[in-house]
Amino acid sequence: MRSMEDVQWLRVAPFLLLHAACLLTLIVGWSPTAVAVALVLLYARVFGLTAFYHRYFSHRAFKTSRVVQFLGAFLGSSAAQRGPIWWAAHHRHHHRASDKPDDIHSPRQQGFLWSHMLWFTTRENYGTDTKLVKDWLQYPELRWIDRWDVAAPALLAMGTYGLGALLESWAPHLGTNGPQMLVWGFIVSTVALYHVTFSINSLAHKFGTRRFDTKDDSRNNFWLALVTFGEGWHNNHHYFPNSARQGFRWWEIDVTYYLLLIMASAGLVWDLKPAPAHARRPSTASRKVGE
Repeated sequence: MRSMEDVQWLRVAPFLLLHAACLLTLIVGWSPTAVAVALVLLYARVFGLTAFYHRYFSHRAFKTSRVVQFLGAFLGSSAAQRGPIWWAAHHRHHHRASDKPDDIHSPRQQGFLWSHMLWFTTRENYGTDTKLVKDWLQYPELRWIDRWDVAAPALLAMGTYGLGALLESWAPHLGTNGPQMLVWGFIVSTVALYHVTFSINSLAHKFGTRRFDTKDDSRNNFWLALVTFGEGWHNNHHYFPNSARQGFRWWEIDVTYYLLLIMASAGLVWDLKPAPAHARRPSTASRKVGE
C-alpha cells in the first residue's frame, strides 16, 4: 500500500504552485476574452491528450504521418502532464493491471486522492518502463519531447502572455492584457485540464454504469464523457481499448472521435480502429453502479 511518505514534495512543488497561482485571478481580474481563450486552450489540449497521448500513443487506435505524430505529441505535451512516451508507458501498465494490487492509480487499491493525482508524484512512477514503449523509442523527436517535457508548456505560457500584451495594445476594448491572459489562458486552463483528465483515473472507476463485465471497476459516465471529449465511456474503453471510438452507441457523445473523423476526411489520420459490431448493438445489458 502506497502512502504519503512516497510523495516527492520537492519534485511536485511546481504542480502545487500552479494551483496556488489560480488565486492571481483576484489580482488580474477577468474578461470574456481571457475566459474564452482559457476554454479554447483547455479543450485543444484535452484533444491532444485524448486523441494522441491516449488513443494513439497508448493504444495505437489509428495511424498517422510522422509530422502529425510529432504535432500531436507536442500538443499533448503542452498539457504539462509529462511526455508521450512516459504517459503511454504508465497507461499501458494500468491496462495490464487495472484495479489489481499492481495498478499504479486504482481507487480500489489506494483510494480516491491517490488515484486522482498523488500517484504520479512518487519516485516509483517518475521513471519510464521502456519495455512497454519500445515502439516509440525509435523516434528521436518523441524522445526529445519526452526529455524536455517542459518545453511545450513554457512556450504556451509565453504565448498566452504575448497574446494578452498584443490585445492590450491592438484591441484595448477587449479589456485584457498579458498578465490576465497568462493567468486565465495558461494557469487556470492548465489546472482545470489536470482535474478534467485526472477524473478518468478516479471518478470513472467509481461512478457510472457497467455495460461490460470487465475485470476492473471501469464505468461509463455521461457527464465525464462530455467534459473529457469522450473519455468518460470508460467501461467501453476497458472492454475494447484499441478502438478509436469510445462512445460505442450513437447517443454516446465522443467528441474526440468526431474530430478524428474530420482529420481522417482530410487525410491527416487513417485506419481508425472501429468498436466491435456486437458492442454497438442495443441488446447489450447495462447496469448502474456507484460507491
